Amino acid sequence: VKPTLRSLTVVRIGTCGGLQPFTPIGTYVASAFSIGFDGLLNFYGGRDAACRLDMEAAFCRHMNWKGNQCIAHPYVVGADSELLERVAGEDMVRGITVACGGFYGPQGRRLRLPLADPEANAKIESFEWEGRRITNFEMESSAVAGLSKMMGHKALTCCMVIANRLGGEADTRYKQGIEGLIQTVLERL
Repeated sequence: VKPTLRSLTVVRIGTCGGLQPFTPIGTYVASAFSIGFDGLLNFYGGRDAACRLDMEAAFCRHMNWKGNQCIAHPYVVGADSELLERVAGEDMVRGITVACGGFYGPQGRRLRLPLADPEANAKIESFEWEGRRITNFEMESSAVAGLSKMMGHKALTCCMVIANRLGGEADTRYKQGIEGLIQTVLERL
């Protein structure tokens, strides 16, 4: 550990899947909040101070998961508000991102195995908090935001939607759009 700590600014730029009609392919999403399905922050002291416990409780009630169904316990972390204001312009949706612990079951993909909660995606899509809806899935935003907040750093995740579950759409030629998102974020930092 360095003798003198300093605050860093961390921005994750990547791809995601859209979950709402207003997040079609090509939409840029800035994660105002991230809901971590990985349980990562639950292994660190001080996680409650970094989390939105009221939103977390509301989400858990909404999902109605029982016992070990779809556990690790979700946690909710907000992005750094100053960084969100600086980077997320009118050309980005400010949403709630679900950070899944994997590509398959955690994102509702069916294999030969049944899902523990076949209605999880419908419940996720219908969750609303203070006028915001869950906008997208990805896998890193909650860990980046949570660990950064707990260590005194500023963090934000910005993603481009490359697939939308509701529309059944996917874009395999998204590289130009990602380059545009990277350029946009860098210009605003």
